[in-house]
Parts: sequence; C-alpha cells; structure tokens
Amino acid sequence: MANDLWRMSACAVVELLRCGKVSPVELIDAALARITAVNPKVNALVTLGEDRARAQAGRLMDAPIAARGMLHGLPIAVKDLSDVAGLRTTYGSPIYRDNVPTRSDIMVETLEANGAVPLAMSNTPEFGAGANTFNEVFGETLNPWDTRLNAAGSSGGSAVALATGQVWLATGSDLGGSLRTPASFCSVVGLRPSPGRVAAGPGDLRFDMLAVNGPMARNVEDVALMLDAMSGWSVEDPISLAKPDEPFLTAARRREKPKRVALCLAPAGLPIEPEVIAACRAAADKLAKAGVLVEEASPDFGGIGDAFQILRAAGYAAMAAMLKSQRDQMKPDLIWNIEKGLALTPEAIAKAELRRSRLFGDTVAFFRKYDALILPAAPILPRDIKERWPRQINGVALDNYVEWLKLAALVTMTSCPSLALPAGFADDGRPIGIQIMGKPRGEAALLSAGMAIEEILGVRGRVPIDPITH
Repeated sequence: MANDLWRMSACAVVELLRCGKVSPVELIDAALARITAVNPKVNALVTLGEDRARAQAGRLMDAPIAARGMLHGLPIAVKDLSDVAGLRTTYGSPIYRDNVPTRSDIMVETLEANGAVPLAMSNTPEFGAGANTFNEVFGETLNPWDTRLNAAGSSGGSAVALATGQVWLATGSDLGGSLRTPASFCSVVGLRPSPGRVAAGPGDLRFDMLAVNGPMARNVEDVALMLDAMSGWSVEDPISLAKPDEPFLTAARRREKPKRVALCLAPAGLPIEPEVIAACRAAADKLAKAGVLVEEASPDFGGIGDAFQILRAAGYAAMAAMLKSQRDQMKPDLIWNIEKGLALTPEAIAKAELRRSRLFGDTVAFFRKYDALILPAAPILPRDIKERWPRQINGVALDNYVEWLKLAALVTMTSCPSLALPAGFADDGRPIGIQIMGKPRGEAALLSAGMAIEEILGVRGRVPIDPITH
C-alpha cells in the first residue's frame, strides 16, 4: 500500500488513518519518498521538517484514534508565508533567510489542533508578491505539466506539490489570485474563502479584508475537508468567523447542482487569451447540457481592477520601514509596489474604498438572481518560467507585475468565496481553470456546487502526475 498512498485522495487517506489501517508515520515515510523522487525536478517544497513531523506524529499515535483530530495525523505542506514554530520560515526573502519562528501562525495552530502534521514549507515569491513563484533564497518552482513553464503564484509551491503527489493537502493564500492562479496553472483545486473564514496572524494588518488564507487540494472534496480543519474563530483575529454548525465536507458531499449561474468571459473588458475563453465556454456548455441554466451576466466590475491596485498598494505601504532599512535585499517589483503605496493620496484611497463598497452592493443584488458566477481563473496559459510577469495579453501591453492579476482581483474585491477548478487543457497540454464565485460567506453552497460541477466537467483524477520534462 505504501507505494500507492501518494496517489490517493486526502479523504481516502484520512479514512485509512481513522480506521487504523495506516499510521501517521507511514504517511510521512510515503510523502518523503515521493518528495525525494520528484521534488528535485520542480522545486515545490523548500524546507523539510521531518524531525518535527515525526515527533508530532508520535504524540498523535500515543493518543486514542478518536482524539487525533479530523485529519488524524495527515502530513501537509504550509506555504512559506505562514510561521511554523521550530521550522525555518523565510517568506521567500533573503531578509528572513534564517528565520525560525517560536510560534506558529494561528492557521497552522488550528490545523495542528485538528490533526494536521506540517511536513514541509512550500515555495513562494518574496513576501508573496507576484504570480510567478521564484525568489533569491530557493529559486524557481517549475510547472509539472511542462517544467519549462511557470507554476504561477504566489502559492505555486503548494500547487505543484499537490499536482505531483508530494502531499495530500497544502495551505495557500490569496490577495490577487495567489491561490486561484496556481491552481489553474497546475490543474488542482483551490478555495479563496471569505475574509475571516480562516483565522490567521497575529500580524501587523489584523483588519485586512483583501488577503486570505485557504485550502488547496487535488479535488473539491479534499478542499472541503481541509477547510473544516483550518476554519474557526480566534480572539486574536478580529475579523475571524465562527465555525458553522454543519461541516463544509458534509455540505460538499450533497453535490447540489446550481440551478442558475452567470457566465462572464471577459469581465470589465480585460484581455484574456482565446484558449482560456474557449475552455471556459466549453465548461459552461457542459453545465447547460447537464440542466444548469447558464446566462452571460456579471456585477458591474468597471474600475474595480484599478481600485484593487490602489488598496493593494496601500497595504504594501506598511512595509515602508523595511524598505528604508533593507532596500538592497528586496526585488525591484516589491520596491515599486511599496513606493506606489507611499505615493497614494488620501483621495485616491477613499475613492477606491467607495468603489469597492458599491461593488459589494451590486454583488448582493446580483446573487438574488444567480446561484454562482463563472469566470476564467487566470487570463493566460502558463508561460516560460523566465517571463517573470506577462508584458502583454492579446497584444494589450501591461506595465507592471500585478496588472495581469486584475481578473482575479475583481473577485477579491467582492469578499465572496471563489473556487478554482480544473476545466481542461489547451491543445499543447497546458492546464486551464475556471473559478466559481459564490454568494457572500457562501462556502458551503459553493463547495456543494463545486463537487457537482467537478463531476460534470470530468477533469477530476488527472493528478497527481510525474513532472513532464522536455
């Protein structure tokens, strides 16, 4: 069985743990064997915590199976932006190359309390800035479908680790698509939950309503399981939400097909590659044939991309002191973003906040008619790893490293949950994903619809894979 464990879903492996048919130590061994076999080809996992994981597994095995938490000792990967006590956490920055936290992030504490065993840190761009996973500490993470290509970011390491079977679950984070874009590029599943659904911190920006942490897995069912294990209220996170009475996994397994969904293939007139649009339309056609009413519609997203860039930059302005003292250790794009934030006027920030508020009102009204909104998960297909960010899409020039993230940012600005799902592949084998945006705080219904849609699209089961090299 050990040779096949890495191929199994998280839910299936957790059931083996629950029944005592496999131990947490056996899963650590299976994961480490797979990591040794494939990680050198893709550079997804950058710091291993084998000793820490084995010690934690031993403590779990000393407890009765019923007391081991809902994950029962399942090894996971944690994105290298979230502190793990006793394990090097660098945030992808040379500034923190040797940083070993003494306390874990609240999200990690919650996962561990529910039986997760952090085994490795997954690669991320410096401070999560950018949608191509590379940094000066660990280098580039490569796309397993074609190792000449990038895996997107900033949760690229997590997406690749999942796609290659190195772990069963991994954490991601999402500000401008940092979880959804790599899910699309690597043909895995990621959920951007509502702000507060996953408690995090304590950090410097405790009231931030744009950046969130969320689960990543190989299928929707596993994502629902992980969301159950990482969600809940914390007194240290002022926006955190209480855990719902019904588990997300229970809701997901109902597989309730949405009745009426909206489709938006080019929101706000943003440039999107033809292959992406074609795949999303094909996915919508499959839903229509399955009895879902599909109509082309969306909330008014006009001006939202620019408003997002302003609010995002305002958040980066909080790094001003670090910029002043350690500028020489920061990548140029990060410096640009901090300086953009510092140059903002109060009027510009106020206008962006007003635009976001009006969007939320439009979104609430929109969802009185529709159960979900389907959009492309990313505007482009995976590109060469050396193209740090796209300079053009469909001939439209882009002048900074976050301009191409405006598509994902439209959903970010609504505060609605969004599920990134594999939708298919281009003729040359590059993965393409869609995102399904749900109602405000509607993760349960979104995951239920997601499982139904996943079955209709028929893409589940394509991962894990061995990296494809050329």
